[in-house]
Amino acid sequence: MNYAQQLKDKILKKFTKKTVSNDLQKMATSPSSPSITENECALKQCLKRSPINSMESRVEVKSFEPKSKSQTMLVNWKEGGAANFHYSCWDALLKSAADAYRPSQFHLSDLERTMILEARKTAELFDSHAKICGNAAHIAEILKVSHNCIAFTGAGISTAAGIGDFRGKDGKWTNQDKKKNFGSDSGQNTSRRLNLSELRPTYTHEALCKLLEMGLLKFIISQNTDGLHCLSGVPPEKLAELHGNSFVEKCEKCQTSYERTFGVRRRLSENCPPRPCLQCKLDHRTGRKCSQTGCDGCLMNTIINFGDHLESRVLKKAEVEAEKADAVLILGSTLMVSPAHYLVTKGPEPHRLIICNRQVTHYDEVCTRIGPDGEQLGSRVFGDCDNLMKELMKKILPAEELCRWEAGRTQRMKEYNKMRAA
Repeated sequence: MNYAQQLKDKILKKFTKKTVSNDLQKMATSPSSPSITENECALKQCLKRSPINSMESRVEVKSFEPKSKSQTMLVNWKEGGAANFHYSCWDALLKSAADAYRPSQFHLSDLERTMILEARKTAELFDSHAKICGNAAHIAEILKVSHNCIAFTGAGISTAAGIGDFRGKDGKWTNQDKKKNFGSDSGQNTSRRLNLSELRPTYTHEALCKLLEMGLLKFIISQNTDGLHCLSGVPPEKLAELHGNSFVEKCEKCQTSYERTFGVRRRLSENCPPRPCLQCKLDHRTGRKCSQTGCDGCLMNTIINFGDHLESRVLKKAEVEAEKADAVLILGSTLMVSPAHYLVTKGPEPHRLIICNRQVTHYDEVCTRIGPDGEQLGSRVFGDCDNLMKELMKKILPAEELCRWEAGRTQRMKEYNKMRAA
């Protein structure tokens, strides 16, 4: 069993002992609290014998869909092999599936054991609302005392905007692996091609921009190519887009950059014939020409594909800021892509890492280390970035200012629409 899986199982065991009943009663009477929903636990012999409350900790998984459904199973697997569990129920199933030779409380068929172990690889964990609120208060204090806090963002901050992630239970690479191994990706409907120009910044994008404006964040390093950080108003000098920007193209001769209101996909052109990249073997040319006087170079997209080298100028810019960082707010990334993930621990020790995503990372243990003053250095939150950032902004902004800023999102959306329609 690898480190990440051992850590995930440890976390699951830890949270089975948590209870938030008092907090749920308080939130149920609060007019500003999130809506509470309930769903049945997928384990037929549910240990808690109660529905899964959306304010409690839970686990969401997706395995593969078996070719034969004639076998009796202990789990009510839904279409595509999806299932939701209480932490304690999922933990018990994992223990039964992980060691087939030890006595356990569940008797699993070989097929269901395989389904559970496959689902474990991309299981998504969600902390209780009460735990998220507690972590938000701790994170707010870290930001307030930090001198050089930076943010590191991945695909998870854009899922609320309509962009799929890569390694989640419905992620692109996850579904590709399932198609290869089991003959079906069990994925979501992707018949409609994503139009990047229709995407708008999420609550998290806007919160990060606000924290930059307030000086609580100094810089953002992003693995995303969707252009939403720029659209939200993040100044170019405070942003390093490691993997490029779908709305930016540059001249292959003079290196002049052009920011567009549309995604710069390839367009057929006799003036700029195809030219496969030596590294990724794909054609970066967009079909347009440079408009600089005396230069007729072909324009290229700035997307870093598998096999491509990161642009040295952008990487150096990120490294300089990462080396100064005394705290790093990591949102929506599994921290599995190199060399990007090494940046989060380039700053001076002891490292203060704050991670929010749905899956375990190799850096989770760093978040919970104890400092010389006896307090936890960082913070680890499992769940959606928007949920954490909404609670964090409540701890950062006075109530009236928070109300005005959140109410202004409607007007900001209109401005984003104008910018993409220009």
